[in-house]
Amino acid sequence: MSQVILRTERVHLTPQSDEYLEYQVELDADPEVMRHLGGARSREQVEAALRGNLADADRAVGLGYWAGFVEGHFVGYWILRPPGPVDQEPVAGQGELGFKLLRRYWRQGLGSEGSRELLRHGFEDLGLSRIGAMTGAANTASRATLAALGLRYVREFQADAADFPPGADPRTVEYAITQEQWHAVRSA
Repeated sequence: MSQVILRTERVHLTPQSDEYLEYQVELDADPEVMRHLGGARSREQVEAALRGNLADADRAVGLGYWAGFVEGHFVGYWILRPPGPVDQEPVAGQGELGFKLLRRYWRQGLGSEGSRELLRHGFEDLGLSRIGAMTGAANTASRATLAALGLRYVREFQADAADFPPGADPRTVEYAITQEQWHAVRSA
């Protein structure tokens, strides 16, 4: 199974491709969107990131990166990628969840909605056993979203400071949910 198109009530998630470069440039150029992700990126940095994302998506069947649209308008990106560095073999049965939205779509429940569908896809369609997520320790909005989705706090650690601009906070937190925990959350 290659990466599939996914839909929720409002969000249409389509596999990331070169045709969505301009959307990613807009998203990653916003310093507020990128505040907890190492800072705003130049076009060249976004182009390199896109190439890396597309290569990363090829590491595990069904996992990857999705562009999200609401009523035909780009709203952001969601990921359910193989965890770990791109140059390593993916951990079987695991995925890493993430999302980032254009500011004008914040606080509308879209991050949760798209992420909930990726959790469903990961556990039901792909049979994953565990899905993790990482965010900046100071990113209270993303942390609240992850907790509301049923992911549990695992740990805090220092990310590589070289990936952040001077003065930025490299503290990172990890959350995770197992397939069994996800089924329990859905049943509640």
